[in-house]
Amino acid sequence: MKSLVMLLAVLMIPVLACKKNPKDPGEELPDAEIKTRVLSSGLSHVWEMVYGPDQQIWITERSGKISRVNPQTGAVSLVYNIPDVVSNGEGGLLGMALHPQFDANPWVYVVYNYGSPYKEKVVRFSYSGGTLGAPLVILDQIPAASIHNGSRLLITADQKLLITTGDASVSGNAQNASSLSGKVLRVNLDGSVPADNPIAGNRLWSLGHRNPQGLVEANGRIYASEHGPNNDDEINVILKGRNYGWPNVEGYCNGTTEKVFCTANDVVEPITAWTPTIATAGLTYYNSDYIPQWKNSLLLVTLKASKFIQLKLNSSGDQVTGTKDYFLNEFGRLRAICQSPDGKVYIASSNGSNDKIIEITK
Repeated sequence: MKSLVMLLAVLMIPVLACKKNPKDPGEELPDAEIKTRVLSSGLSHVWEMVYGPDQQIWITERSGKISRVNPQTGAVSLVYNIPDVVSNGEGGLLGMALHPQFDANPWVYVVYNYGSPYKEKVVRFSYSGGTLGAPLVILDQIPAASIHNGSRLLITADQKLLITTGDASVSGNAQNASSLSGKVLRVNLDGSVPADNPIAGNRLWSLGHRNPQGLVEANGRIYASEHGPNNDDEINVILKGRNYGWPNVEGYCNGTTEKVFCTANDVVEPITAWTPTIATAGLTYYNSDYIPQWKNSLLLVTLKASKFIQLKLNSSGDQVTGTKDYFLNEFGRLRAICQSPDGKVYIASSNGSNDKIIEITK
């Protein structure tokens, strides 16, 4: 009997050795239960959120306010109120980006509308002593209007600044390489033109955009969300020097004239689109184990549809394989999104009255 027990024990060794470690990359983690709490309220038209290296959430409000929000207490501390911001229609203080090496370069980049005639500019401030100073104009004289001003900012892994601009209600300018409207622009962090841009001396990185309001880098790619007219809101992968069709193409290259234009201009089609429109806004990429069901997904907030959408990507990151909606009509219009290093997600409403920052946890 003793020898039989020993033999069975030996036979079981390979079986036990084959059991997966619960943290093996190949093993699916169970879905987390998603919870929300209102972190802050009493805000107005929150436009941008950035989870800063100081472990505070930096936000912009369209009226011109830049604030820091404590992610534990929700306390909102005003950093600076930009005096020359003019909030006209959809315009005002819009996107923001913080330098990745913030301790060494405490630079805060913002884009906003101002003046009469109405224009848009990108300004770099330096953060010191709890406020902003030393403004440096990175780019000025961007056409602006009461609609279609963009504008998100993104500092890429190669230390360039991307700026999305809308067509400022003049759709034809999106196809004009000499216009700053309807583009994704690319500049050095001091505002100069990179030597490897598609057109020498030109800030253009891509053209043919209507009103891009989401921008994120992940998987070695740049993703952007874009407002369509009454159809075809889009998610695009932004490629160097390429054309995205507007106003000649809406969404995919479907119609006869659209197909002709697409072929002639090497148009990039979206990786997904929505008709009727949902007013695609802030965009981030999620790859944390904290909420495992969101791994390798774009997370999108929307205005018109008043919801949060998970866009699951394929392994190469160039296709959307599925979508799931959250928080439909729960918080109203949603404009901005960011995430903490530990995987918590923060979204902000943009209803204009008692706007909120909402923390999403498990």
